[in-house]
Order: sequence, then C-alpha cells, then structure tokens
Amino acid sequence: MLGLNKLGKTANRLVSAFETKVREGQQQLEKLLGDTGVMDHAKISTVSEMSDAYRAMAKDLLLNPWRFVGAEMDLARKHAALGSYTISRLTGLEKEPVAPADIDDRRFNAEEWHKYLPFDVLHQAYLINSRAFLDWVENMQGIPPAGQEQMLFYARQLTSALAPSNFLATNPEALKITWERKGMNLVDGGRQFIDDFRQNPKLFNVGMTDRSAFEVGKNLATTPGKVVFQNELIQLIQYTPTTETVSKRPLLIVPPWINKFYILDLTAKNSFIKWLVDQGQTVFIISWRNPGPALRDKGWDDYMLEGPLAAMDAVTAATGEEQMNLLGYCIGGTLLGSTLAWLKKKGRDPVVSATYLTSLLDFSDPGGIGVFINEHSIRGIERMLDKKGYLDGRAMAFTFNLLRENELFWSFWTNSYLKGQKPSAFDLLYWNTDGTNLPAKMHSFYLREMYLNNRLVQPDSLTLAGESINLAEIEVPSFFLSARQDHIAKWKSTYKGALVHGGDVHFVLSGSGHIAGVINPPYKEKYGYWTSETMNSNPDEWLESAEEHAGSWWPHWLEWIQPYAGEQVTARVPGDGKLAALEDAPGSYVRVTAAEAAK
Repeated sequence: MLGLNKLGKTANRLVSAFETKVREGQQQLEKLLGDTGVMDHAKISTVSEMSDAYRAMAKDLLLNPWRFVGAEMDLARKHAALGSYTISRLTGLEKEPVAPADIDDRRFNAEEWHKYLPFDVLHQAYLINSRAFLDWVENMQGIPPAGQEQMLFYARQLTSALAPSNFLATNPEALKITWERKGMNLVDGGRQFIDDFRQNPKLFNVGMTDRSAFEVGKNLATTPGKVVFQNELIQLIQYTPTTETVSKRPLLIVPPWINKFYILDLTAKNSFIKWLVDQGQTVFIISWRNPGPALRDKGWDDYMLEGPLAAMDAVTAATGEEQMNLLGYCIGGTLLGSTLAWLKKKGRDPVVSATYLTSLLDFSDPGGIGVFINEHSIRGIERMLDKKGYLDGRAMAFTFNLLRENELFWSFWTNSYLKGQKPSAFDLLYWNTDGTNLPAKMHSFYLREMYLNNRLVQPDSLTLAGESINLAEIEVPSFFLSARQDHIAKWKSTYKGALVHGGDVHFVLSGSGHIAGVINPPYKEKYGYWTSETMNSNPDEWLESAEEHAGSWWPHWLEWIQPYAGEQVTARVPGDGKLAALEDAPGSYVRVTAAEAAK
C-alpha cells in the first residue's frame, strides 16, 4: 500500500508539472491567435475551456486507475451482453435491446435502426460507450460542482457529435433515402449547407426553419398598433384596443433584448399581446434596437434609463395615467427588478404591480449557461467585445442551441444535410434565429455583476445611475411565473429570486420550458400550472404543497392583476394622446437583423 501511495504522489507531481507547462503554452497560443486575428478571443476562450476540461478528465484517469479499471470492467460486461444479443438475432431469436435509447432521444427511433442488425448493434454500442464515458465524467472525484458541470457539458458535446446518426455511412435512414432518391438528397443537402453557411460564415449554425415563409409585420408581430415614442435604444408600441372600455391603468411590457419582442406576438392565435388587448388591457411594449458597434458604450444604466424609465414617462404622456402595471420577460424581468429597486431609492412609485416571466434575479445557479460563467471565459468574451464593440446575436443563439445540442443542432444537421429535407416553416424557430446583438458595456456588466458575482440579490452591492439598490426594499406586489423544464432560467433559481423580492409575492409554476411555458394560450389546454398561497423557503416543499391546475396560466394572471388594473375607462386609441403616432406597429427597430446592425 505504501508503494502505491508513493507511486500516486509521484504521478500527481508529474501531472501537475505537465499541466503547468501545457497551460503556459496554451496561454501563449491564445495570445498569438487573438493578436493575429486568426480567431476572436471568445472562441479562443471556449476552445481553451474545452481543452482544460478534457485535460482534467485525462488527469483523473491517470490518478485514479482503479476507478477506471472498474468502469472498464463494467463496460466489458455490457459489450459482452451486446455480443450475446447479436448472436441471438443472427440465429433468429428476438431479444430486448441491451441499451435502449432514452424515451426522449429520437435519434434512433426509425425502424431501420432496429430492422438491420449492423445498425442495431452499432447504435447500441454507441449508447453503451457514450453513457459509460458520461457516467465516468459525472462521477469524477474532487472537482467543484461548476467545474464538473463544465466537463460534463464538453463531454456531452463530444459524445453527441460522434453519434452514428450524424454520418451518412452509419445512418440507415439517410442511406435508404440516398438509394431511393439516387443521391439527390445529398445535392439538396449540399445546397442547404451552402445557404446556411452564407448566413454567417464566421459562426456556422444549422438552418432551423424555412426563413422565406415569414416576414415580421406580415405574418409575425401583426397585432395592430402604433409606435408612439422612440430614442436611441427603444421604440415604444401602443396597441389598438379591441374593446370599447379598458382598464384604467396601462400595462407596460419589458421584453428581453437578447431576442426580439415578438415572441409575445407570433401568429395571432398564439399572441400573448393580442390576448391581453382582447381582455381590455391598454398594452405598451418596448421594442429594443438591434445595436452595432456605435452603441458599444451603452450600459445597464442606459438600458434602464432609456428603456423602462423612458417608456414609463411616455406611457404617462400617452394615457395621462401616473401609475401603471409592468411586466418583464427573461432578462427584461431582471431589468424590471433593478428598475423597481432604483425607483424605491428615488422615492418614486409609478408602478402598481410587477409581473416576472421566467426571470432570474438570483444568479447563484444560472442553469445550463453556467458552463461559460467563469473568469477565464468572461475575460475572453470581454477582449472580443472590446475589439468588436458588440456580441453578435447569432453567436448567442448558437450557444443556447448547444445547451440542447441533439434537439437544436444535430437533428437539423441530419434532416437538412443528410436526408436533404427542407426545414419546415415554424414561427418559433424563425424567432429563435432572428437574434439581436448586445452592446459591449452592457453585456460585460451583465456577465460580471449578475452571473459571475450575483450582486443583484446582495443588498446595496450594485449601483445603478448613482443609486445602490436593494431588491428587498421593493414594496410593489409581484407575480412570478417560472417554467418547470426551463433550462435557461431554472425554476428553483427564479424561486430564490422571488424570496429576495420585497412586497407581496405570488409565485406560479408552469409546465414545459422557457418559451412554451410562457406562450401557452388557453385554447391549447396544455401543460397546466401550480399555485400556492404561501412562499416556503424550500422550493421543493412549495411544490409539494402547491395545487395543480389544468390549462393555461394566462386567465389566472388576469384574475391576479384585476385589483391593480383599476376601473374601466373609454378605450384609448394610439396617437390620440399627447404622443403622436410615428409609424405602424411593429415599427422599424424590430426589422433590423443582427447582420444589418453590425455594419
């Protein structure tokens, strides 16, 4: 045993020395690549983080050989079982698969994967090997949770990329289509690949939908209204009423600026905005400008001052109402919370109620995006931001796609390029690819102060426009909606933020994810939601005591906001107040693409 311990210590010293030399060489290479412009610093930091993760895996292999031997023995047993399964099928016997795919893994659902023995054995061998590798990474010892999540993320990217479904020669579905279409599927797939590559040669991403099927203002974002105010960062849209009377207090929506506002106004039947208007709400929404290098110095303060604060003044001018209800979605909710805390410090109370839709206030557990939240990664992003002045929205979209890589990348790769299938027309996927750029100053602040340092929930730790803010001081009643399967703003994290928020808090948990959990119109009768009259310190205990309801959360929210909406008044027509109509909704800001803004 003493000999083994000595050997282990010697190996550890050698590995540490090797790591130091590799890291020094890696840093020199990063600087060289960045300075010469071969790669931008954000990509370099990602590659570096990936290499660090794989090096940590190799270190664990060297220093824990017995754990690796145990894993290898288990792997050998499973492959022996697969060999027995193969022999049984060769002799005409049917047996249950050794490694069936997970129920939500659709890569191997087609009949061809099971009908033809070579492909049946191949995909099961892949599942055995990939699961063994991921289990080994997940069970590595002595790794901080953040580091382990990062290694697991990169291990998952590797195993997903190597799936036999991604290659023509090992995909029986694609081979069958190639035979039936005499190779024309590959010609069509090649054309689609070229078209997708042309969209953004510097950061390739697969096409997810038929972009020619949609046009903003024509079949998306079609709820009638007028732009009644604009500045450097926003256009403010007031929607045309569909009822004779409306609630006295208007509703101002603060959408995310990472994506465009029309996620709340897709097709008419799925439009949250149209539904609100039909319920007798005077609805205003911010349409954020798609920034380029000229807006590099716009920070979080500017987004607050020129965003919701400027919009609130405009709403008052348009309606004559000094008080209103506010609703924020995703990062728009994060800005809403910081704005309310700032208003409290200023002694101002124009907001009667606040609604947060899948919004993070507490960033201690940032979800899947947390694999990119560390000093090294952020420093690389900041160097890229300093050079370009903005973060390309298409890069952000690609990053989020990798959080669900099989569903949002490889499935489209296979269908489009191997099978030659044209992507279907899907409004949500069109919106997902219609990204917005992010100004350098704002994005750096967001990454450091929110994600990395989590200062928004720390009392008086964050200063905005000259005021230190404290979420606990907010007295405005609030409605928090989270989504149970949300991988971007995890519901337990949003719950922690709700606990910090001052005032009377009503928390609601929807089914599904970040988008579908929010855009869930009543007619669909899908997903359901959970409510409780109390807020426990533990989110799991809250869920255990919560009451489950069928259908959409929208009517429940409408019931909640009624006491804050005021009495009924004559419907307000955009442009009839002190603010003249500037142009028809959805306005011009929303039509600018990320590529156009970057010019």
